[in-house]
Amino acid sequence: MTNATEAAPAVVALASDAPVVHVEGVWKLHKLGDEVVKALSNASLTINPGEFVCLMGPSGSGKSTLLNIIGGLDRPTKGSVVIDGTDTATISESQFAALRHDTVGFIFQSYNLIPFLSAVENVELPLIFEPFDRAALRARALDLLELVGLSHRADHTPTKMSGGEQQRTAIARALISQPRLILADEPTANLDHRTGATVVRLLRDLCSRLGVTVVASTHDPSVAEEASRVIRMQDGHIVHDPAVHDPSSES
Repeated sequence: MTNATEAAPAVVALASDAPVVHVEGVWKLHKLGDEVVKALSNASLTINPGEFVCLMGPSGSGKSTLLNIIGGLDRPTKGSVVIDGTDTATISESQFAALRHDTVGFIFQSYNLIPFLSAVENVELPLIFEPFDRAALRARALDLLELVGLSHRADHTPTKMSGGEQQRTAIARALISQPRLILADEPTANLDHRTGATVVRLLRDLCSRLGVTVVASTHDPSVAEEASRVIRMQDGHIVHDPAVHDPSSES
């Protein structure tokens, strides 16, 4: 809940088809000694509801930095980031935390599951301290495990699950708060090709079946093959976005 002493966030009235993400002229600079490193340089993009967008590029291209800035895990040096109608430059860290809680689900490369909790308990975790009916929360978590094909693993701890099963559990956990936006950082990096393909198809299906917007950072071409849009990055720049008209590409 927003503290009464904090200014109300700037919220734009959203139509159902309004962008979930709008990034405009974002820079991220790091100072290393006397050198300034440009992790992001003047990045701009718009992501609409239900899209599966892939940020693709080699290590150091800026894709994870951009993903973290969209999710509020990092702040830009300059530029504008609007998430679900909220201009994040106008809100405090606690307000951004509330926005993340209500709007954004995260899927991490290393799964980030609690090893001594069962799959269903891991899925419940983001809402466990909320004033939520425990039976209803358990039912929602079980429904999500069924959605990702893991209802038979609900009582298993991560140590008794394969990498693919752990990642699908992480996807269910990311969905527990019914977010509009899922951010996935290298979701297939620790998986074999076949298991990674299963996870990517699941992310794609979330867009079509639930209307969730998915943004994934990756260097894996198989992720790009399933995406509705591939944004290519290099050296902190967005070098190609099919949603942006590029006159230089015309003959």
